[in-house]
Amino acid sequence: MACGPKALLSHRAAGAAQGLLRSSPQFDVTVPSPRKRKRRLVIHRSRLIHPEDRSTVRGIPVTSVARTLVDLADVLSEERLAKAVHQAEIQRVFDLMPIDRALARLPGRTGRHRLRRVLAAYRPDPHFTRSQAERRFLALCDRHGLPPPETNVFVAGYEIDAYWEDLGIAVEIDGAETHHTRRGFHEDRARDRRLAAHGISVVRVTALDLDEHERLAAELRAVRAAAARAAGSPPAPAFA
Repeated sequence: MACGPKALLSHRAAGAAQGLLRSSPQFDVTVPSPRKRKRRLVIHRSRLIHPEDRSTVRGIPVTSVARTLVDLADVLSEERLAKAVHQAEIQRVFDLMPIDRALARLPGRTGRHRLRRVLAAYRPDPHFTRSQAERRFLALCDRHGLPPPETNVFVAGYEIDAYWEDLGIAVEIDGAETHHTRRGFHEDRARDRRLAAHGISVVRVTALDLDEHERLAAELRAVRAAAARAAGSPPAPAFA
């Protein structure tokens, strides 16, 4: 209100209001035209405030989550920016497309490279196809002495990427292009619940997990051992 009807709470103040940051030590406000300094306010001038950049929190005009993240990239360290992006993902308000559009509208921002590095972890890997991922998973099993699972098998009406029938363990190899969306998130959980109703536990594996194959193999051995104890029978033997 102090900066005019088109002003928006932005940067750290918007991040705090949207729950992306714990708190803000100052009040950042973005305005479309020059303004005199205001006591206790940090004024940012932006010639371009797109309609998509506008949002509200509890009736207060603020920058959209996408625009807030672009702004935060200019004022936060890469580590703190990554935490803010992760918090947006936790709150289910993270969406790459509007962030990319905001970056395209503001090509000269000083934090653009920092933000792109953070976002790289959320972008689909163009080389992570289903068949390649499955081959990598089977190679991991062979390398670390895990029993070879069935692949692309139908269980309880669903096609499973990999399945250990002896212990009722399904392994789903997730790609970000389908599993980092709101719809994909909810569909995956509903499917997992339905499989659980048939006594099948689901373990989800990503491309990053396959890169850290020793850790993943150890976790899978532990999952199989826990399932065997619950079933009261020894798991199928590992292969040397």
